[in-house]
Amino acid sequence: MTKCANVSGVMCGDGITVTHSYAVSLRTSCTVIGGVPMTCEPRKFDPTFRGPTHNRSCTDVLCCVLFIIVILGYIALGTVAWIHGDPRKVVYPTDSNGQFCGQKGTPNAKKAILFYFNMLKCASPAVLINLQCPTTQLCVSKCPDRFATYSDMQYNYRSNRSYWEYYRQFCKPGFDNPRKTVAQVLRDEDCPSMIVPSRPFLQRCFPDFITRNGTLTVANKTAFKDVLGQTRSVTELRDAANGVTGLLDTKEVGMRIIEDYASSWYWILIGLVIAMVVSLIFILLLRFTAGFLLWVIIFGVIAMVAYGIWHCYWEFVMLRGKPDADVTISDIGFQTDFRVYLELSQTWLVFMISLSVTELIIVLMLIFLRNRVRIAIALLKEGSKAIGYIMSTLFYPIITFLLLAVCISYWAVTAVFLASSGEAVYKVMPAQPNCMYANLTCDPETFNKTNITRVCHGSQCTFAFYGGESLYHRYIFILQLCNFLVFLWLVNFTIALGQCTLAGAFASYYWALKKPADIPPCPLFSAFGRAIRYHTGSLAFGALILAIVQLIRIILEYLDHKLKGAHNVFARFLLCCLKCCFWCLEHFIRFMNRNAYIMIALYGKNFCTSAREAFFLLMRNVVRVAILDKVTDFLLFLGKVLIAGSVGVLAFFFFTGKIPVIQEEVPVLNFYWVPLLTVIFGSYLIAHGFFSVYAMCVDTLFICFCEDLERNDGTPEKPFFMSPDLHRILGKNDQSPKKSKG
Repeated sequence: MTKCANVSGVMCGDGITVTHSYAVSLRTSCTVIGGVPMTCEPRKFDPTFRGPTHNRSCTDVLCCVLFIIVILGYIALGTVAWIHGDPRKVVYPTDSNGQFCGQKGTPNAKKAILFYFNMLKCASPAVLINLQCPTTQLCVSKCPDRFATYSDMQYNYRSNRSYWEYYRQFCKPGFDNPRKTVAQVLRDEDCPSMIVPSRPFLQRCFPDFITRNGTLTVANKTAFKDVLGQTRSVTELRDAANGVTGLLDTKEVGMRIIEDYASSWYWILIGLVIAMVVSLIFILLLRFTAGFLLWVIIFGVIAMVAYGIWHCYWEFVMLRGKPDADVTISDIGFQTDFRVYLELSQTWLVFMISLSVTELIIVLMLIFLRNRVRIAIALLKEGSKAIGYIMSTLFYPIITFLLLAVCISYWAVTAVFLASSGEAVYKVMPAQPNCMYANLTCDPETFNKTNITRVCHGSQCTFAFYGGESLYHRYIFILQLCNFLVFLWLVNFTIALGQCTLAGAFASYYWALKKPADIPPCPLFSAFGRAIRYHTGSLAFGALILAIVQLIRIILEYLDHKLKGAHNVFARFLLCCLKCCFWCLEHFIRFMNRNAYIMIALYGKNFCTSAREAFFLLMRNVVRVAILDKVTDFLLFLGKVLIAGSVGVLAFFFFTGKIPVIQEEVPVLNFYWVPLLTVIFGSYLIAHGFFSVYAMCVDTLFICFCEDLERNDGTPEKPFFMSPDLHRILGKNDQSPKKSKG
């Protein structure tokens, strides 16, 4: 044991002695690592300190002002985006004039489907470049149901006018001259050269492909004739349609996922409510049976993982003999139907190995840390007492959730309005890839009067995207980046506000000499008011640092995604190193911010001072921090896994129709993993919300415990504020000056 002075002392950390003197108010704390004194920090003793309710003033005012200005600017950005943006551009398909199909109050209100004049042109490379098919696009009320060409229509029109009445609904509005020559109609793009039987798909007319006896057909035909009398294959239509559908695959999957949510939202909500009730019951039981329940959680997780290993082994053995199950995951590639993977023996082998490794890690940690697990359980018992006296803290995560929902919603809406800002921009869509005017901006009203149509035959002035040449439109990307940065800042501020509020409430409990008589009334509300009134700037400062690091990490992830196909090994190695460094930096900042917010709640100092004092305090108790903090986090993590896993297993049996009692209630789904993963992830977040209160309580009690040891010695003049149980938990015996001298 190392002492800083020849006066009576109180041990503060493993191998550390903090001295005190009754004659002077200046205290010195000494850090000893490996038996060598590292730093000695002068510390003023405040005999009037009685917890976080003492006098304080505003901190980090400059950052507070900046934060308010940024919020006002963020509101202004959202307003400007709302004025210029139009989210209908994301929802509705647009014709060649940039008009929406199916939008109410417009001439296209009853025409919700997009029709392509010449689907064969959609195989052009321009589809991939401009995300638009280089042919005239028209909004129609229904798709064609027959094969026909413009020349066929003219021939039959002489005897029956109904041929024209049917064909004209796929021509440009206002065109009513069936006698116009084919060459002139094709030149002016008044009507499509031909129509084929189609069906609506994602609000677009696509050929009605049907496979019969292994042969691709459209209306039982494998070939057809175009307006020039040339025989064309149905395969050409398929290749052309793939040029468009390839761009819409993501939207198709998204629409199916939305359909699944629409069909199963009720059951998803029930699953999340079950998770919330189970989490609340766990928290309430921890108040009275913390030790027993935590051991139940530990062995429950071990048993659940063991069952998972056995089930995976059983599935693997059952599928190993089947020929179709020997296909590897890499052979089938990405599949949206998760059941395809469950029919492969390799999938269950991967699951079994992963669960076995997880089980081994959990068991080894429990064996080597069994003594520390007992201490952590005892510390959680003490935390449950604090929560029992301040039950309102259990419901504070709801406030955090609502604030986060507001931040996420505002960011998403602003991003959509920014993305949909601007006027319609038209580009030259050539029929040949070597046109010199390709992708140049054009005006559809004057396009036919230019020489572009003569130089590039068959080219069209087609709507390409929404944009503009103004300063606002030029910096849309920068504005989106700012939108995302402020979003990260607000999210981290919301989390910081919750941590500081909970820390202030639990510190009020700790620094009450007589519990619960000395606990101030409404401690949670008082802590929230102090955090908002005095420390908005400090919380915003810490949140900004973390947001900047997170933004850099996201940019690095984006660059790594772009460089996956690159052959520059050094660039990829450097990027991986940067990603690793910033990952470590982000987690270190998260840890320091959390403890800095606790010190802010205690003393009301600015962020930098609080972070520095928290760092040195933790370093003086580094052994306890490394053991108790991580062990308690591990125990709480097991609780989250147990709750999310239990509700997830129940949801799996329900959505796969394996519960006979309510089998008829199971909704019809495209992907049953959509509601299943939603329930599992949502259950984990709900459990995390409740257990995060416990984690914050333990961290606050630990910081207050270390502060209490450095301020007091257990004598009547300077009694400990900790409870006798907490004093006994961490291996401390009251040391009076007489005992220490002896």
